[in-house]
Formats: sequence, C-alpha cells, structure tokens
Amino acid sequence: MQRGIYEADHDAFRDTVRAFCEKEIAPHHDQWEKDSIVPREIWEKAGALGLLGFMMPEEFGGGGMNDFRFNAIMSEEMIRIGASGVGFVLHTDLVSGYLLSYATEEQKQRWLPKFCTGETITAIAMTEPGTGSDLQAITTTAVRDGDHYVVNGAKTFISNGILADLVIVAVKTDPDAGAMGVSLIVLERGMEGFERGRNLDKMGLKAQDTAELFFDNVRVPVDNLLGEEGKGFIYLMEKLPQERLAISVGAIAATRAIIDMTLDYVKERKAFGKPIGSFQNSRFVLAELETEVQIGQAFVDKSIVALSKGELTIEEAAMGKWWTTELQNRAAAKCLQLHGGYGYMSEYPISKAYTDSRIQTIYGGTTEIMKEIIGRTMGL
Repeated sequence: MQRGIYEADHDAFRDTVRAFCEKEIAPHHDQWEKDSIVPREIWEKAGALGLLGFMMPEEFGGGGMNDFRFNAIMSEEMIRIGASGVGFVLHTDLVSGYLLSYATEEQKQRWLPKFCTGETITAIAMTEPGTGSDLQAITTTAVRDGDHYVVNGAKTFISNGILADLVIVAVKTDPDAGAMGVSLIVLERGMEGFERGRNLDKMGLKAQDTAELFFDNVRVPVDNLLGEEGKGFIYLMEKLPQERLAISVGAIAATRAIIDMTLDYVKERKAFGKPIGSFQNSRFVLAELETEVQIGQAFVDKSIVALSKGELTIEEAAMGKWWTTELQNRAAAKCLQLHGGYGYMSEYPISKAYTDSRIQTIYGGTTEIMKEIIGRTMGL
C-alpha cells in the first residue's frame, strides 16, 4: 500500500539522510555499541548537512522546515540500518519543540545556532529515581535566589545524558503547588554542582548514552527559565503527544525492518530440504505481522499529518504509542523464534532488534499509562 504522505522535497531529504546514515553511521555503529556512546563528531557532521536543525528558523541557521514528516524520515532511515544508538531523534523531535514553543528570542539567539550545527547536544530530564510516569511527584527543586535559581535533586534514565551540553530539567519551583509548581529550567554543561553519574548499562540501545544527573546547589540564571514559572507541567503535557508520536514512528519503522530481515532469512534457511518460509506456520506468522504493520503504518501516517496541522490529540498519540510499541515487541519475539537458535546469537540483527525493542513500551509513558489516558477520555 502506497503511503502517500511524502512529497518531492521529503524524498530529496530522505536521499540525503540515507546517504549520510550509510556512510557515516552504519560502518561504525557496532563499535559505538561496544563503547556505549557515539562520538561528538557525528553530531557535527550531521549538523553540517542540515540534519539537526531542519525545523529551526533560518535566521538561527536552521532549515525553516517545521514539518514532522522530515522528523519521521530521520527516524525511519536510522532504524532501517539498525542505528539505535544515535540520539538525534531526541534532539530533533523532542527538545526542538520545547525551544521553538517556549524559548524567548534572547534564548533562541543563545541556543539555536549551535543546536543546528551539532555543537550543542541536548536532552530533557523528567524522570527521577523515585518517579516515573508521575511527573507531578518530582522532587528536584529550584529555589529563587535573586537573579538565580538554586537547583537541587537528581534525574535518571536520561537519554543523551553524558553528551548533552544543554538539558531541559523539570523542577519544582513551588513544592506545595502540585502540578502548578512545576517549571522547566535549562541547565548547561559546566555549571558548578551539575554532575553526571554513570553511563547506565542497558539490555538494549547499547550505543545510546543514558545517564544519571545530579544537581547540588546549581546556580542557574533566571534567564534560563523556559517559558513561565509554574507552567512546566502544562508544557510537558502539550509536548507529550509529539514525543509519543516520535516513538510510534520508530516502532512501526522497526517492525518493518524486523519483518524484512526475517523474510530474507526464512527464504534462505532450509529445514527438511526446503526453505522454512514455505512452512505454513512461517507464512501465517509473517502474514499476520505484515497485515498489522501496514495497518499500524496507516494510523501513524495519519498522526504525522495531524501533528503537523496541530490536530493530534493526547489520546490519539497514546493509542498509537501503546499499539505500535506492543506490535514491535510482538514482532521481535515471533521473528526471533523463526530464526531458531541463530536468533539468539548477537551477530544476527534480529537479536539486537529484540533487545532494542523492549524499552519501547516503557519510556514515553508505559502501555498501562497510555490505556489509562485513553480510558479517561472515554469517560471511564
């Protein structure tokens, strides 16, 4: 089924992204997985080609293409080659939205040019050791002291946490105000008291640096407040649909890649004198997954268009997020089974696809939280 959401300029952008991924990422990704981090140089190479700031205004060095179809192409092309460790999507799909919507002109002048070139790598820090999806329960505080906020607390599971130069941090500026006491403050590399902990050892996404962050009386200029004080929770809720759509885009692209690699395998691998793909079980498993991925792609594509029009709702994003990520996990498990013992070997791409997929139903809001959101909108 033809997708039909991309136009000529999107196709040209895809050609650029694909060439970059095949030349600059694919040959090195295995080593980056062993290193548990990617080199900063890859960010600057991507920035030089306009792959990091395409959504930013031209006056700040961006491409002026604030159209989520370009974001989707970036994700699809990196997933196509199995590049699960390069944190571009967090930078382009998540952080960019906060800076475009809530940063002042002065902040944009300070931060966006190097955002576009890849000299400044970004992250967003919400999750804490004691809180996951419950953002109202965060305990990191920012107390006003003259022209500064004094920030204390800790965050964990922060993607791009080791490499990040600029981190949007969810804090409590009024601990007694519940959700209305949450604000967003931008911390920058080099601020005294801002420390990074371990590069966390994960079961998948091995090349993606994921860190603990610690804040010990970090003095942050008031000018680094993002948006208005006390509106951080509202901002997070406004941007979560885009984050969840970004995860859905990645999930459906990963499912497509899982099916394709398995088709290649079952057509070549023989058992009892014939390709295992000719067995009824193999045909049925792959027929079911092919049907589901095409149905899922249609929903994701509709969501991409809706987001670009400002029409994607919180519940629609939640629907896409839980369903596509559960599909990805199911596809990885079934296709690994079709690989037999070879599927358990790390040298086979299906093994990496299996471990990389597991986080998808957890971050960005668990499957259970997504269903809770949808159920509430139904009046339940």
